[in-house]
Amino acid sequence: MKVLFIDSVHPILEKRLKRIGFTCEHDYTSDRARIIEKLPDFEGIVIRSRTKVDEQFLAAAKHLKFIARSGAGLENIDLDAAKKRGIHLFSAPEGNRQAVGEHALGMLLSLFNRLSLADEEIRSGKWQREANRGLELSGKTIGIIGYGNMGKAFAQCLSGFDCEVLAYSLESDISDDYAIESSLEDIQDKAQIISFHTPYDDSTHHYLDESFVQKMRHPFYVINTARGKVVKTKALVEGLKSNKILGACLDVFEYEKSSFENLFEKEMPEDFNHLINSPKVLLSPHVAGWTHESYEKLSSVLADKIEKTFKS
Repeated sequence: MKVLFIDSVHPILEKRLKRIGFTCEHDYTSDRARIIEKLPDFEGIVIRSRTKVDEQFLAAAKHLKFIARSGAGLENIDLDAAKKRGIHLFSAPEGNRQAVGEHALGMLLSLFNRLSLADEEIRSGKWQREANRGLELSGKTIGIIGYGNMGKAFAQCLSGFDCEVLAYSLESDISDDYAIESSLEDIQDKAQIISFHTPYDDSTHHYLDESFVQKMRHPFYVINTARGKVVKTKALVEGLKSNKILGACLDVFEYEKSSFENLFEKEMPEDFNHLINSPKVLLSPHVAGWTHESYEKLSSVLADKIEKTFKS
């Protein structure tokens, strides 16, 4: 089986595919048109997010048997078109779930303790203890929206703190040692912190909007390590201005390019400029799942899944 690596991933994946007899080639630089020309020669592709795998792409991939996505989200792939062609889809949320959980916790603790601001002040010669008085996570109620790999990992990371963790998911029977299954209404009634761990599709577009904010009983904090468009920036900014939203930890942004490789699509709107300049907001560049460890884990998980399906 011939496999084309369209994006670079940890070399353990190629090593393991070769071990079971696959032939691997790379093309990390050609444009989309050139990649499409090559597709008929390959039965597998390995991607991250550089190329949109749509109907045009799949129509050219006449012999494609699998798509391996080094990451969790599959929104860059036309899932219906792939399913219609009998193409196996492999993703690897198991590979970076711990990284996401730790990053979400790290951002929240940093925001609560004003670590980024305090560090910047000290470096500029300011020593302001009272202004940097922090908050404790202990005793808070946290609502997790989406309780798959990422949500569960975040809940597990919270287990060392004396928190009440409520989880909402479209799936049932999700209660475990780390979270209590709850309705969305119950979370909006009780939670002081909301963390999003949903995939992105039409049903989760602008999940946090003006209505969501209004339905929250308490002023609250927002964490988004899922996808940028899950949170409506305008609603978030309005909430921050009114103090209904007390702060936000954002690893992802509504205005990101779909490839995640570059910064933003166009000139930033005023709402985003507000986030950049707000001391109540902590930002990171879509790296929650991108650690040195997860880089290898993602490829190892994909290798396990491909081997299980195709190893003779």
